[in-house]
Amino acid sequence: MPPGHLQPNSDRYPVLTIVGPTAVGKTEAAIRVALDMQGEIMSADSMAVYKGLDIGTAKPSKEVQQKVPYHLIDIVEPTDSFNAAMFATLATSVLQDCWHRGCLPILVGGTGLYVRALLDGLTLCGVPADPPTRSRLHAEICRRGAPALHTELRRVDPEAAARIHPNDTVRIVRALEVYEVTGQPMSRLAHAESGPGRGVPSIRFGLCMRMDALDRRINQRVDAMFAAGWLDEVRALLSRGVPDTAPSMRALGYREIISHLRGIISLDECVHMVKKSTRRYARRQMTWFRADPHIRWLDVTDTDADEVAARLIQLYTTALGGHPNP
Repeated sequence: MPPGHLQPNSDRYPVLTIVGPTAVGKTEAAIRVALDMQGEIMSADSMAVYKGLDIGTAKPSKEVQQKVPYHLIDIVEPTDSFNAAMFATLATSVLQDCWHRGCLPILVGGTGLYVRALLDGLTLCGVPADPPTRSRLHAEICRRGAPALHTELRRVDPEAAARIHPNDTVRIVRALEVYEVTGQPMSRLAHAESGPGRGVPSIRFGLCMRMDALDRRINQRVDAMFAAGWLDEVRALLSRGVPDTAPSMRALGYREIISHLRGIISLDECVHMVKKSTRRYARRQMTWFRADPHIRWLDVTDTDADEVAARLIQLYTTALGGHPNP
């Protein structure tokens, strides 16, 4: 049931949401769904928002983007900070525009916090630990002392700071971590726990496959990225003055490549480390998404993108038949 029968402003299609671990085939399936259903893709990838990170974040080619409208990629500089609250604001604007024009919004990505921020709203219990941010904050405490970071907390979240002792390093770090990851004070998210959700209408699908098959796909994908010039991409970013401490350099693989470019590790070691960290990340993604009871899972092991897209379209249109409009 293609969405072409809708008139602008007359109705709203639930967001067709496709999530799952990296390398499972989300983008390939979403592109085919968009072409078949006259949809537009909204990326939910915390690193694809950065300009210049093309190979490492597996962005669709310019040719594909000419065929399918693609939103929320290449929107900030690699030195800029970006968070879930900023994503939700921008994504809401894109979503409203899609609905206004009567086209199908397709949300695709593996950053679970961004998906939740748009569809359900941000709440404190939905903010997972962010190891790089937490490690950096702990290092700051070691260097500057807990009271100094407590002063920073008073600036961004005075309500939380009033409840936390200046020497309570664990709670100070968590409060600052939540603020940096989400862009929202922890106290505000805590108040939102009992409030109503955003209620964005959505039909959610998760793609999964046997872990041995996914591991093979990840390894093949990493090899293909290096063959496509990933090293040169990172060299170009560094030559532009992007520091290795920039938010964008937290993307999978970039720090390992920087270590290789600086002669700290060999290329073989670099490739091995990137594959290993990516496989671990895929498992963390699955843990996150499995906790969402709204997701309907599709095992796509040994299934090509055309078949996956056909299944998604069939399941979405079937669900849509009994889905109330907002």
